[in-house]
Amino acid sequence: MGSALEYYDFFIYGTAASLMFGQIMFPRGNPTAALLASLATFGVGYVARPIGSFFMGYIGDRVGRKALMMLTLLMMGIGTFLIGCLPTYDQIGMAAPVLLVVLRLVQGFSAAGEQAGANSLSFEHAPSHRRGYFTSWTLSGTAFGQVLGPLVFIPLSVMLPREDFLAWGWRIPFWLSVLVVAIGYYIRRHLEEAPKFEAEKAERKAAKAQGEPAAQENLFAGLFKHHWGSVLHVFFCALIAGIGTIFTVFTLSFANDPVYGNNLGATNWLWVTAIGNAVSVLTMPLFAILSDKVGRRPVFIIGDIGCVIVTALMLWAVSAHNLMLAAGLGILLFGIPYAMTNAVWPVTYSELFATKDRATGMAVGTQFGFMIGGFAPVFCALLVGVGGTPAWVGPAIYAGLIASASALSLVFKRETFRTPLDQLGLTKAERAALDAAPAAR
Repeated sequence: MGSALEYYDFFIYGTAASLMFGQIMFPRGNPTAALLASLATFGVGYVARPIGSFFMGYIGDRVGRKALMMLTLLMMGIGTFLIGCLPTYDQIGMAAPVLLVVLRLVQGFSAAGEQAGANSLSFEHAPSHRRGYFTSWTLSGTAFGQVLGPLVFIPLSVMLPREDFLAWGWRIPFWLSVLVVAIGYYIRRHLEEAPKFEAEKAERKAAKAQGEPAAQENLFAGLFKHHWGSVLHVFFCALIAGIGTIFTVFTLSFANDPVYGNNLGATNWLWVTAIGNAVSVLTMPLFAILSDKVGRRPVFIIGDIGCVIVTALMLWAVSAHNLMLAAGLGILLFGIPYAMTNAVWPVTYSELFATKDRATGMAVGTQFGFMIGGFAPVFCALLVGVGGTPAWVGPAIYAGLIASASALSLVFKRETFRTPLDQLGLTKAERAALDAAPAAR
């Protein structure tokens, strides 16, 4: 539930960037340039995430998962509320987009630690044979947050005159973040750290007091010395997040903005986004259960391949002005193949690292990958009609490339769904010691 509330805050920005920020936060005169600038500010939040991943990961691994999740909630809520208070370009000129970017950076810095903290906590509390199922609920929460966002915007965009919506109606979803923070704070203050993390923390403190060399090693130095390969795996797999921003941000613009001429209607596509995410809330736990039985890689790779195919078909249908087909394919994309990847990435990445560096490893790897995904709407907008191709082809090729890179990375990853918790993320020396232990006995 906490993830749902926090990602409501993060993703209402994407809806606003697609629908109105280009018209009220940037200079008029060139609608295409204003739209690109607006979409770029959505991506800016993802630039802050790699930077924030080091800071947030350190808090999660050295202070606690709960402390990390409380911090991310407060930062996200404050940044989101203040966006709703911003004056427009007509009121304060270029200060409007500058302040918008600053607050988007605050949102991004916060989001850098949310999933790493939530996934680590749920993973370490989960029974060994149900780790996929338990961790999938953090992404189900994220999807539910993306359902809430469009559902708040839809009645406002329908009931208010266009002038009122652009003047003040768009601010209401951002101001509601006050309620989001209050509910999230109440939920998270009752969380408890996993026994495995508490034991690891106590052992590290005792070892450090005794001057053991391993305990003195810097968190980041140890991560990149022993687990750089795992961080790279996470980075390439995390590129699949670009499919999500293409669907929720770029396609909303592609289907509605006069620049593209498809005219499928903003409200219509907001409904598609809401329904697609709602379906994924239901399907993700099912795919996660499947991964607990057959492994993470098959589910993840099939999802990647499905994203390549369905995203291309959806963009083609939008370009063909076929609302019903585009809507069906959009809901299919988010409800099946993209849901498959989201169902298993929390557990897939968690199983690559040990308890002592799990939050940092996941945060750093995912946030650098998510940064690429955050700019996917901008890349797609730039690729529309490139080289004289039909409008949908360039964005479809880009979507295919990032999904294929994710699948290829998984081909070279070993399966870990049956590995015990205390044997995950071991260094070569730790694994050698573990293998030698039975022989010594």
